[in-house]
Amino acid sequence: MPSMRSQSKPEKPPLIAPPDGRRPLRSLIPSWQKSLKAANRSPATLKNYRAAAEQLVEYLEGAGMPTDVAGVRREHIESFLVDLAERGSSPSTVATRFRALQQWWKWITTEEGEVTTSPMANMKPPTVPEQPVPVLSDDEVKRLLKTCQGKDFESRRDAAIIRLFIDTGMRRSELANLTVHDFDWTHDVARVTGKGDRVRVCPFGAKTSQALDRYLRARGRHRDADRLDAFWLGMRGGGKMTDSGVAQMLQRRGREAGIGPIHPHQLRHSFAHQWLADGGNEGDLMRLAGWRSRTMLQRYGASAADERARAAHRRMSPGDRY
Repeated sequence: MPSMRSQSKPEKPPLIAPPDGRRPLRSLIPSWQKSLKAANRSPATLKNYRAAAEQLVEYLEGAGMPTDVAGVRREHIESFLVDLAERGSSPSTVATRFRALQQWWKWITTEEGEVTTSPMANMKPPTVPEQPVPVLSDDEVKRLLKTCQGKDFESRRDAAIIRLFIDTGMRRSELANLTVHDFDWTHDVARVTGKGDRVRVCPFGAKTSQALDRYLRARGRHRDADRLDAFWLGMRGGGKMTDSGVAQMLQRRGREAGIGPIHPHQLRHSFAHQWLADGGNEGDLMRLAGWRSRTMLQRYGASAADERARAAHRRMSPGDRY
């Protein structure tokens, strides 16, 4: 019979760090990512939040500043943000990092209780100068569409993508992730899954419907047509067209049109501008674009707002009454 000494309890696994707030800040990044995934945050949010956390830790390590949870102070965070700006990061990037770090410290303190007070508790977000995204003029949109007037597969596909962007204001990821089952051809609407896995329908007009129909027939001859549900198929090597592929296509078409490389977000801004310029209802625009906050409406509405104001004044000039 074995002795009692030989039946000693197994040793407890060592902790990453003593539970007194001295836990290495870097060790909390994977746990935060798991928490974000459990909260169903988008892949883009996961990526941006992780980048902010890793950048902060790397800065603290490189500058010889405290890297444990309890040791980080407000001045360390401020020093990191100043360093970002001095290294050439745009004001919007610095503000984005600030907001991500705010959420991280909120999780560390409120949800996990690693420490009781956030070093960012009384910090104010950095000011971001308003820089409206340039929208495309009617002439530029026509020139863009003219670059894909051909009848080949690539031309049909690119024309359909551009028209769907300009007609619905979809986000790049929403458009890129469409499947063949997401279209209702009877009512000319597409079902997209936006931020937070929120589903909405995006109606489109007759010309966009025609462009999509032409692409769909060209798609039917693609070697991956029956193998993949993805609506947009690639050229080289076949397979699904990725969201980065969509962005690269728009940059190329923009250069061909003499506009310069354009970004999908410009088409989303152009959609919002044109909707408001034509007298569209703001509430309808929020639903169509998938916004829950009027802040986003104001941000997108800022693009070419002066132009809309001048056009409205020409229509309703009070001085012309007399």
